[in-house]
Amino acid sequence: MEEKRITIFDVAARAGVSKGTVDRVIHNRGEVSRKSAEKVRKAIEELNYEPNLYASLLASKKSRMIACLLPESDAGEYWGKVRRGFLDGGAEVAGLNIVTKLFSYDQYDPLSFERACDSLLASSPAGVVLPPLFKNSTMSLASKLKALDIPYVYVDTKLEDGDYFAYFGMPMYQSGYLCAALLTERLEPEDVKDIVVVRITRDKSRLSDPTVNRREGFIDYILDHFPDCRINNIFLDPSRPESVNSSLKELTPDRKLVVMFNSRIHLIADFLRDNPSPGRRVIGFDNLDRNIEALREGLVTLLIAHHAELQSHKAVLTLSDYILVGKRPLNRDNYVHMDILSRLNIDNY
Repeated sequence: MEEKRITIFDVAARAGVSKGTVDRVIHNRGEVSRKSAEKVRKAIEELNYEPNLYASLLASKKSRMIACLLPESDAGEYWGKVRRGFLDGGAEVAGLNIVTKLFSYDQYDPLSFERACDSLLASSPAGVVLPPLFKNSTMSLASKLKALDIPYVYVDTKLEDGDYFAYFGMPMYQSGYLCAALLTERLEPEDVKDIVVVRITRDKSRLSDPTVNRREGFIDYILDHFPDCRINNIFLDPSRPESVNSSLKELTPDRKLVVMFNSRIHLIADFLRDNPSPGRRVIGFDNLDRNIEALREGLVTLLIAHHAELQSHKAVLTLSDYILVGKRPLNRDNYVHMDILSRLNIDNY
């Protein structure tokens, strides 16, 4: 004989409560006395009841929104990959009455970020995905989300604010440490006297510094292994491409070690092509098409990369599981793999 399927009505009868009480306990919503909740949980265990939570949520027709706060970006840029991952994740959970919405801002303008935060909060999201580009403003947003009991997931990098729901991205400090090890591999101390770090000019008030932890890891490695090495910073303004060559004038042929901690090593490709230096090592981050072109041409030695779209995609799925059925991720910090790309393996990546 076919085994009778246990229903919510059976649980209610065993616990001596109403179906509505059982429903509130299962979905963790509404007021239920501790005594009644214990009766329901005991009945669920005794009957081995497995609620079809997804089916009940679909039947309710109630949609929930996951918001994503991202910098504006053009095609082919790093944040475009993160945006694509978020949208793909949204498409995957759309059938579960989850909707996704993007809130964009100018990554060089702190006020633009704050306005996007205000719009996001006004939309009453059930969960939030964001990279914390502006530390102080992000901390303020995180405090408001916590007060509203809205889970938020960091991508790309994270702040140690104590309340974030999850993180998906590289281990930033370790990626900088790895970068320094690769840059100086098999070199003698006399060959590591000078390193050029190419950086991006960001907001005028310097409130945004997303690669600070990566830079710290890099510097710590150099101090540990090459304490006499000088680290020289050169700043580029991406909004003024005509100024790149003049900004790089200090990158003379005798400076053999060059690194860029963000995703835009391609910005210096033309300069490197026009100013060759045999034996120069150049390391950048992220597998953007223009970075890969520079790698194939031999202008860049190595790229430390990961599939950036996966972090935002997984963030959406993680928030969906929590919003729908209260499932938390196994790990709060979910570090993506760090791939070392060279001319020898890029065609198979």
